[in-house]
Amino acid sequence: MKTNAVVALVLACVLGVTAAAGAQEQKSQKVSGTVSSIQGTNLMVKTAAGKEVMVMLDAKTTITKDKKKVEAKSLKAGDAIDAEGPGDNAMIMAKTVAVGPAAKPAKK
Repeated sequence: MKTNAVVALVLACVLGVTAAAGAQEQKSQKVSGTVSSIQGTNLMVKTAAGKEVMVMLDAKTTITKDKKKVEAKSLKAGDAIDAEGPGDNAMIMAKTVAVGPAAKPAKK
Protein backbone atom coordinates (compact mmCIF):
# COMPACT_ATOMS: atom_id res chain seq x y z
CA MET A 1 0.00 0.00 0.00
CA LYS A 2 2.78 2.43 0.89
CA THR A 3 4.46 1.74 -2.45
CA ASN A 4 1.31 2.74 -4.35
CA ALA A 5 1.03 5.96 -2.35
CA VAL A 6 4.69 6.84 -3.01
CA VAL A 7 4.35 6.09 -6.73
CA ALA A 8 1.20 8.24 -6.92
CA LEU A 9 2.95 11.10 -5.10
CA VAL A 10 6.00 10.94 -7.38
CA LEU A 11 3.80 10.81 -10.48
CA ALA A 12 1.78 13.82 -9.29
CA CYS A 13 5.00 15.79 -8.70
CA VAL A 14 6.38 14.91 -12.12
CA LEU A 15 3.14 15.88 -13.86
CA GLY A 16 2.95 19.12 -11.88
CA VAL A 17 6.49 20.14 -12.83
CA THR A 18 5.88 19.25 -16.50
CA ALA A 19 2.66 21.28 -16.61
CA ALA A 20 4.33 24.27 -14.96
CA ALA A 21 7.22 24.17 -17.43
CA GLY A 22 4.83 24.04 -20.38
CA ALA A 23 2.78 26.92 -19.01
CA GLN A 24 5.69 29.35 -19.14
CA GLU A 25 5.11 31.82 -21.95
CA GLN A 26 7.84 32.83 -24.34
CA LYS A 27 8.82 36.47 -24.52
CA SER A 28 7.05 38.52 -27.18
CA GLN A 29 9.28 39.23 -30.18
CA LYS A 30 9.00 41.67 -33.08
CA VAL A 31 10.30 40.88 -36.54
CA SER A 32 10.49 43.32 -39.44
CA GLY A 33 11.71 42.35 -42.86
CA THR A 34 10.93 40.96 -46.27
CA VAL A 35 9.19 37.64 -46.91
CA SER A 36 11.78 35.50 -48.69
CA SER A 37 9.70 32.32 -48.96
CA ILE A 38 6.42 30.76 -47.86
CA GLN A 39 5.79 27.12 -46.98
CA GLY A 40 2.22 26.47 -45.92
CA THR A 41 1.58 28.73 -42.93
CA ASN A 42 5.26 29.48 -42.30
CA LEU A 43 6.97 32.58 -43.64
CA MET A 44 10.72 32.96 -43.87
CA VAL A 45 11.51 36.62 -43.27
CA LYS A 46 14.85 38.26 -43.99
CA THR A 47 15.55 41.19 -41.67
CA ALA A 48 17.51 44.32 -42.61
CA ALA A 49 20.45 42.75 -40.76
CA GLY A 50 20.31 39.76 -43.13
CA LYS A 51 19.03 37.31 -40.52
CA GLU A 52 16.38 34.70 -41.49
CA VAL A 53 13.49 34.33 -39.03
CA MET A 54 10.58 31.89 -39.34
CA VAL A 55 7.20 33.52 -38.73
CA MET A 56 4.50 30.93 -38.11
CA LEU A 57 0.86 31.76 -38.73
CA ASP A 58 -2.26 30.09 -37.36
CA ALA A 59 -6.02 30.70 -37.34
CA LYS A 60 -5.62 33.26 -34.52
CA THR A 61 -3.04 35.38 -36.38
CA THR A 62 -4.41 38.78 -37.41
CA ILE A 63 -3.00 39.91 -40.76
CA THR A 64 -3.54 43.48 -41.92
CA LYS A 65 -2.63 45.53 -44.98
CA ASP A 66 -3.43 49.24 -45.02
CA LYS A 67 -5.19 48.68 -41.65
CA LYS A 68 -7.65 46.21 -43.24
CA LYS A 69 -7.75 42.49 -42.46
CA VAL A 70 -6.45 40.24 -45.22
CA GLU A 71 -6.12 36.48 -45.68
CA ALA A 72 -2.79 34.68 -45.25
CA LYS A 73 -3.06 33.43 -48.83
CA SER A 74 -2.59 37.03 -50.04
CA LEU A 75 0.97 37.09 -48.67
CA LYS A 76 3.78 36.64 -51.19
CA ALA A 77 7.55 36.65 -51.38
CA GLY A 78 8.83 40.22 -51.47
CA ASP A 79 6.19 41.59 -49.09
CA ALA A 80 7.54 43.79 -46.32
CA ILE A 81 6.06 42.74 -42.97
CA ASP A 82 6.13 43.57 -39.29
CA ALA A 83 5.19 40.56 -37.15
CA GLU A 84 4.81 40.20 -33.41
CA GLY A 85 4.26 37.21 -31.15
CA PRO A 86 5.88 34.84 -28.67
CA GLY A 87 9.11 33.20 -29.73
CA ASP A 88 12.85 33.59 -29.84
CA ASN A 89 15.45 35.05 -32.19
CA ALA A 90 14.96 32.32 -34.82
CA MET A 91 11.20 31.75 -34.82
CA ILE A 92 7.98 33.38 -33.65
CA MET A 93 4.32 32.37 -33.50
CA ALA A 94 2.74 35.52 -34.92
CA LYS A 95 -0.24 37.07 -33.18
CA THR A 96 -0.18 40.00 -35.60
CA VAL A 97 1.31 40.61 -39.04
CA ALA A 98 1.19 44.02 -40.72
CA VAL A 99 1.95 44.00 -44.44
CA GLY A 100 3.60 47.05 -46.00
CA PRO A 101 4.54 47.87 -49.56
CA ALA A 102 6.63 45.26 -51.36
CA ALA A 103 10.35 45.76 -50.90
CA LYS A 104 12.21 47.18 -53.87
CA PRO A 105 15.13 45.16 -55.23
CA ALA A 106 18.54 46.41 -54.13
CA LYS A 107 20.36 48.59 -56.64
CA LYS A 108 23.57 47.16 -58.06
